[in-house]
Amino acid sequence: MQRAAQRDDRAQQVQRAKRLRRALVCAAAVPAVLITAACSSDSDDSKAKSGGESTQQSAGGSTQPSASASPTVQAAAYRKLPEACGVLSKKTLTDLVPKGSKSGKKGSSDDPSARASCSWNSLDNNGVKGSQFRWLNVSLLRFESDATRGSGDEQAHTYYAQQVKDAQSVDGAKGVKVVPLSGTGAEASAVRYDLKKKEGLFKQQTVVARVENVVVTLDYNGAGLAGEKTPDADDLSKAAQKALKEAVASVSSANGAGDAGSSSSSPSKSASDPAAKSPSSSPSKSASSSASPSKSASSSASPSKSAAGKS
Repeated sequence: MQRAAQRDDRAQQVQRAKRLRRALVCAAAVPAVLITAACSSDSDDSKAKSGGESTQQSAGGSTQPSASASPTVQAAAYRKLPEACGVLSKKTLTDLVPKGSKSGKKGSSDDPSARASCSWNSLDNNGVKGSQFRWLNVSLLRFESDATRGSGDEQAHTYYAQQVKDAQSVDGAKGVKVVPLSGTGAEASAVRYDLKKKEGLFKQQTVVARVENVVVTLDYNGAGLAGEKTPDADDLSKAAQKALKEAVASVSSANGAGDAGSSSSSPSKSASDPAAKSPSSSPSKSASSSASPSKSASSSASPSKSAAGKS
């Protein structure tokens, strides 16, 4: 009986010990579970918060443009050039080059809508009394509006100024005079000087005008050869200026506009309204890369050579 009671007591002690160990194990496991749950909860909250901020940033960013709008320039007023050999009337050519009104020689161009030119020679041979020589050249250059280069008018203005400057710096020029002209396009100037050649003294007139996005350069000179008297510079200048107005007007007429020969510096309607005339798909490369026409007065195209060949 006593042993049985002792066994019961030991059995009960063993059972109590087992229950205590289980309780301790469970108690130790609970904090780990709580920590895991807490970490999981924090992670989910962080993800949710991060996702919310990303959504808000995305939503807020969608209102901002991805790139700035492309810059725009004013459309060019004129989109083509007239036929260079036809910019002057028969009467005008007869006055300026009386013996060569039909001798117009068209200049070469890789883009006639952007660059064109024509020249005339006249030699009035009076035998032993000498000869009167005249040489005339008309050059037209058109500029297209471009986002990189700027508007056609701006480019034309820059080229116009360069033409006037070049005309004043011809090698051998004497007594250079520059006179601004009114009533011819948006801006115009006349450059005159004397140029001594072995054949005689040449009176050179270079008149330049800008009409919107087109620059017209007219070179005109005359000389008395083999004893003939030297032509009057004022007469040559007046004739050149008259011809310049006619050439400027032909640019406007070729584009279906009114007479531009006496226009003021204010742009035409087509220039002020970009929707009226849209620029071509690409800027005129030939316009920006062409050589200065005024330099032909003293270059290999010098009229003195033609005179020498015919005298």
